[in-house]
Amino acid sequence: MLLKLARASLWNRRGTIALTLFTIALSVALLLAVERLREGARRGFASSVSGTDLVVGARTSPLQLLLYSVFHIGDASANLRWDSYEVIAALPEIRFAIPITLGDSHRGYRVLGTEVGYFEHFRHGRRQALVFAAGRAFAGAQEVVLGAEVARQLRYRIGDSLVIAHGGGRHDILRHDEAPFRVVGVLAATGTPVDRTLHVSLESLEAIHADWRHGVRLPGSANHAEAAPRTLSAVFLGLHNRAAALGLQRRINEYTGEPLLAILPALTLAQLWSLTAVAENALRLVAACVVLAGLLGLCGALLTALEQRRRELAILRALGARPWQIAALLLIESGAITLAGAVAGALLLVLTLAAAGPWLLAEYGVPVAPLAFTPREACLLALVLAAGLAAGLLPAWRAWRRTLADGLTLRT
Repeated sequence: MLLKLARASLWNRRGTIALTLFTIALSVALLLAVERLREGARRGFASSVSGTDLVVGARTSPLQLLLYSVFHIGDASANLRWDSYEVIAALPEIRFAIPITLGDSHRGYRVLGTEVGYFEHFRHGRRQALVFAAGRAFAGAQEVVLGAEVARQLRYRIGDSLVIAHGGGRHDILRHDEAPFRVVGVLAATGTPVDRTLHVSLESLEAIHADWRHGVRLPGSANHAEAAPRTLSAVFLGLHNRAAALGLQRRINEYTGEPLLAILPALTLAQLWSLTAVAENALRLVAACVVLAGLLGLCGALLTALEQRRRELAILRALGARPWQIAALLLIESGAITLAGAVAGALLLVLTLAAAGPWLLAEYGVPVAPLAFTPREACLLALVLAAGLAAGLLPAWRAWRRTLADGLTLRT
């Protein structure tokens, strides 16, 4: 009986209720979006490299080393020497060593110099190997393997030629026009910075920079034959026994040949999350305040409607309704509006992520699954529903206190 009365009452006030429901839906969608994007960003960062036990670079901060070597954010303040890399790679604990060099770009995408072993040993996600969607790995000079996004956005195909530029940035200014590269392979999408990277051999990078000094090309012709690299940006290390990682890290950090730094990617990533926790909590607080504002609007709408429904409630009392039934009617209405708003908000989130998900992955490397609701999100929805019921307590209490005489008395 109360459910039928609540449904009829809500339908009778459908215009006002629709606005209140829309406000709650938007606030719930925002709350869930903040949580979904936070989890997606963490998952995207964590999946960028796996199976790598140590990352080694020149002495700098651990976070800077992680950001420029794994995520290609920023640049190395210094490089490590090639002879130091050879010493480290020859250690008996090492299963594989992947040298990388960064510094050049092509139309806003980073160029990474490495060896063929990169395509064999580099892992992402849940230790997934790199897969070629087309072509092969580079085998000689002036050959380039493209990440999936680079090939898609710039519409490159196998056999096309391109020219890389010295330094980063969206605009290629200091171009290596004298040494074009030929596309020989395209990697399958990974959802990591690999998709936004061009891969060339270390020797090719060294060769095209043979006549460059301090970022400026010297006049005169240069020999662009392959040359042995002299410095590296970083090295990815995989160990035979992961338990030896801490001991090897200490030995590398104490290396006397030059100041080096070895980091454990997972541990350094945890430090990064600890730094961003303040911003994450601030976003959560803003989203929670928006939800609170929506629920306060619900409470205000019910209180306003209560004044307009004095005679309706008095008639219900005259027909035998008890005070607790009147209060329950208000609580049912409050809960129904909140539930409908939460469902609409979740649906709005799903539709928005379904449309924006590919763009988020391509532009920011943030994977989001529209239908992948987590237990934490379910708890947030449950809290919203509980808060919606709480928002109906004051109107329900006001209705409970009303008497039949008050409802039938005209106020002047």
